[in-house]
Amino acid sequence: MLNKISNFGLIGAAGYIAPRHMKAIKETGNNLVAALDPYDGMGIIDSYFPQADFFTEPERFDRHLDKLRRSGKERIDYLSICSPNYLHDAHIRMALRNDAHAICEKPLVLNPWNVDALGQIEQETGKKIFTILQLRYHPSIIELKKKIDDGPKDKIYAIDLTYITSRGNWYYRSWKGDMEKSGGVATNIGVHFFDMLTWIFGGCKENTVHQNKPDRASGFLRLKKASVKWFLSINAETLPDAVKANGQTTYRSITVDGEEIEFSGGFTDLHTVSYQKILGGEGFGLEDARGSIEIVHEIRNQ
Repeated sequence: MLNKISNFGLIGAAGYIAPRHMKAIKETGNNLVAALDPYDGMGIIDSYFPQADFFTEPERFDRHLDKLRRSGKERIDYLSICSPNYLHDAHIRMALRNDAHAICEKPLVLNPWNVDALGQIEQETGKKIFTILQLRYHPSIIELKKKIDDGPKDKIYAIDLTYITSRGNWYYRSWKGDMEKSGGVATNIGVHFFDMLTWIFGGCKENTVHQNKPDRASGFLRLKKASVKWFLSINAETLPDAVKANGQTTYRSITVDGEEIEFSGGFTDLHTVSYQKILGGEGFGLEDARGSIEIVHEIRNQ
């Protein structure tokens, strides 16, 4: 735990991923002073920061942050962003306008040019934009990266990535089912895998899309050190028969030269690790996120 207690704001407090951020703020010994979400059934916040001010309207939330900044009392040092993908850019700007660093869930933004614009705002404000790339802290992934880094320099590895996570009809009615708002399946459930693979095997040289539908996407990536066949789906019908027979609704497999990489466990505390790194000045920033953003943008627009 760091000695200085930092004050946090949080946007998207009722979302799926927000409790991991609340937990990380709590476990790093810091304080959540204000939260925002259009949905007002916010019982989850009582488990972490019941004293936090809560808003359902962004205009009033923004005003509150401005008042805290001007008064100097409980002004926020960081704004954690767990909002829908298409709002990340605007909410990051809100953070920096209020003299706070931003900690944003992936995808950081939907388009590569947004990265450039945010870089300019970083320079203007002197504040930093961090993103959560928690797979880079997973022990199995770190071990794999070391193995590849220590291996033959000219070897091209064969990667197969399959990730199927079943979603119900609600998905298509939500912002996640809207390509303009979410970026589609490849962005929603694939961006962190693409980041992890390029982190280990190098930048993308070729990006071919085989299919890109509302419920599934597939394609081929040629990386510096790997050829990657990938398939992503939210449709339970695409699950392997053996997985269906066991009553499971999720299937994840990554093989390297036919060998399965096991990383199903060890996810619980990776947001806390991410926060520890950010608070210690070692977090992942704009340029770390650029490669995977370029990949999913090209998938979306091919």
